[in-house]
Amino acid sequence: MDRPLLYSGTDWDYGTLQRSYDAIERIATEELGLELYPNRIEVITSEQMLDVYTAHGMPLTYRHWSYGKRFLQHENSYRQGYSSLAYEVVINSNPCISYLMEENTATMQALVIAHAAFGHNHFFRNNHLFRQWTEPSAIIDYLEFARTYVSACEDRYGVAAVERILDASHALSRHGVHRHGGTRPLNLKTEEKRERERREYDEKVFDDLWRTLPDAKPMPGSDKLADRRRLLGLPEENLLYFLEKSSPRLQSWEREIIRIVRLIAQYFYPQPQAKVMNEGCATWVHQRIMTRLHETGQIDDAAFLEVIHSTSNVIMQPGFEYGPGFNPYALGYAMMTDIVRVCDQPTAEDKSWFPDIAGNGDALGTLRHGWANYRDESFILQFLSPKVMRDFRMFRLMDDTSEPTLLVDAIHDDDGYRAIRRSLARSYDPGLNDADIQVVDVDLSGDRQLRLEHRTHPGQLLAKKDAEATLKYLAVLWGYEIRLHEVDTDTDAVLATHTSKPAG
Repeated sequence: MDRPLLYSGTDWDYGTLQRSYDAIERIATEELGLELYPNRIEVITSEQMLDVYTAHGMPLTYRHWSYGKRFLQHENSYRQGYSSLAYEVVINSNPCISYLMEENTATMQALVIAHAAFGHNHFFRNNHLFRQWTEPSAIIDYLEFARTYVSACEDRYGVAAVERILDASHALSRHGVHRHGGTRPLNLKTEEKRERERREYDEKVFDDLWRTLPDAKPMPGSDKLADRRRLLGLPEENLLYFLEKSSPRLQSWEREIIRIVRLIAQYFYPQPQAKVMNEGCATWVHQRIMTRLHETGQIDDAAFLEVIHSTSNVIMQPGFEYGPGFNPYALGYAMMTDIVRVCDQPTAEDKSWFPDIAGNGDALGTLRHGWANYRDESFILQFLSPKVMRDFRMFRLMDDTSEPTLLVDAIHDDDGYRAIRRSLARSYDPGLNDADIQVVDVDLSGDRQLRLEHRTHPGQLLAKKDAEATLKYLAVLWGYEIRLHEVDTDTDAVLATHTSKPAG
């Protein structure tokens, strides 16, 4: 049954937004079965959108010079016409916060409500990565705590001292996350209590005489190295966590700042692992909802043409000359659309490749299952079809450095499709995108040299400048010499060694 138009033309007011939201919500919950956090929608200016960009999409954060630098870069690029701003920004919080730009047309406001407040919202709430690693109800309060704490430290210890710790912590934040569990969701009251108890304990027990006590002697027959590593919990992949707990020179407030940086880094940890799925989900949801609004007469042809134009721009896949990799919106949306086709109108090829879902008649249930239980790597490995590979003209190149030419070793045949799918899925493996650097030993009662290992293979060593920069910041926080061995994973042979000492 047709319903009255939600709006006409490009102008909008808050009544328009409310009518659009209500209509979108009906489709999202009644027809698509989406499960959502409560929504909070805020309309902001382009300048405020630049501020949100600066803080990695968060509504507030502590002060740091890098945020100002990022603001100026985005602002200059936007003012000079080299780039545009996002139509929206959405925050994984409870309630889910969506920012809409006031410059958007009425149709774009409806589209981004469907995209952000319903598509991303459902994904954030239901995907297992976000459920395991984040606590949406606590993040905004924790950011307020972090901003207040850093500001208080600046007042008490000076901006330069705080900036020194923040610079080093930010530089190491990619190596400041737990990748294999062992974290607890954020809890503001617990964090505040723990910070207060840490400060009070330090003040109570500090006595310089402890420094003069002789080192304890190891038990007869014990393995000193093994005991030391066991007591320190080594090896440890989370460098910031180890520095916070074990650095011999950091003060209590410095440890707390390191903790703030690593907890925020941990909060963002799931996002790059599900970029294709998250954007694909939100784009598919907004396109389905806006199509239903048009089919039921709630938006006119002009508005729907604007939707098609906008979505087409978002899902455009540039050619190889624009760089490696796939547009996550394009690949994600194509895979979601293809899953619907396989479920509803499968071919003989689909039945061979996807016997569990081909022709099951439950496209929405299959999509919701996929959105909840996979990340990009496993989703591509499970659901990328030969049709999508043909549509994107995928093939695989073998780049053997010992040969003068490249070899196309996977084409559009059955074996080639499987090889391409494995290789593409592997490119989204988070374990391959970040160097495996771990703390492996330190003698706190001896020279205090911090020893690290990078497990790798010949030909895959760290860039020298990157290794030197990383160790420089590690030395700032550790306070003593740092030594990094790059070790062959297969043979344990040392391939390269890097060292750094703290300045002064």
